Amino acid sequence: MKIPKRLQPLIDDGLINAVEQQLMSGKEAQVYVVRCGDERRCAKVFKEAKKRSFKQAVQYQEGRRERNSRRARAMAKKTRYGQQQQEQAWLTAEVDALYRLAAADVRVPRPHGFVDGVLLMDMIVDADGDVAPRLDDVALDADTARDYYQSLLGDVVKMLCAGLIHGDLSEFNVLEDAQGPVIIDLPQAVDAAGNNSAEAMFKRDVNNMRGYFARFAPELGETYYAEEIWALYEAGELHPDSPLTGEFTFATHLADVEEVLDVIDDAKEEEAERLERLRDAEDDRSW
Repeated sequence: MKIPKRLQPLIDDGLINAVEQQLMSGKEAQVYVVRCGDERRCAKVFKEAKKRSFKQAVQYQEGRRERNSRRARAMAKKTRYGQQQQEQAWLTAEVDALYRLAAADVRVPRPHGFVDGVLLMDMIVDADGDVAPRLDDVALDADTARDYYQSLLGDVVKMLCAGLIHGDLSEFNVLEDAQGPVIIDLPQAVDAAGNNSAEAMFKRDVNNMRGYFARFAPELGETYYAEEIWALYEAGELHPDSPLTGEFTFATHLADVEEVLDVIDDAKEEEAERLERLRDAEDDRSW
């Protein structure tokens, strides 16, 4: 197995003792199982910007704040320095999100540092100590689907209370360990208060998971947790332990034709993205 150039400095510095295997290769990064002392961890090696295929970086980055005024100006002007800093900000977004969410008791891989475009984090394993499967590769019974959905709802509520939205949540970036779902892949994490698309992205995340779990427990398809949670958030009444019912009363008013067309366009776009994720998942399995 050829070791990526970005891993070699971590090996030279003793942060990684051995590279055991490549775990996956996706649009944004390659993930390797590595040995760090007595522990097995994951090393996520981010691809260079020109080699990545994520198409909506600008939309996801809206609302992220740059505290250094010089860097902020350079990013706004899109100078070469600004583009370099924008790239660095994109790369560090996931590790920042992981530290923030781990502190909020969200079930995510625990980070162990970010060096030269490489994110070191816990390896999520199943009950036998093997690499945990993605939910897309798991067949659930109805009771487990209900339990897992409630677990994920609890985590997305904690995330929202911490000011973040996953932005691309689906069965393809949730793993199943011995205790249940673990959320992964957060480079596109959205600032809930500063992004104009936050509401739409949050509802898409929750409804993606509703659609997945409804395959095993069909009654989940009749729940409206996304709308209920967002309404509590907008009202300033959402807390990590807020009780949820899955019920929501929609406003009754004459439909705005333009708004309806926008919803239809969004649905078409989401379906296209879902099909693309399916194709990417098949590509990941083929390496």
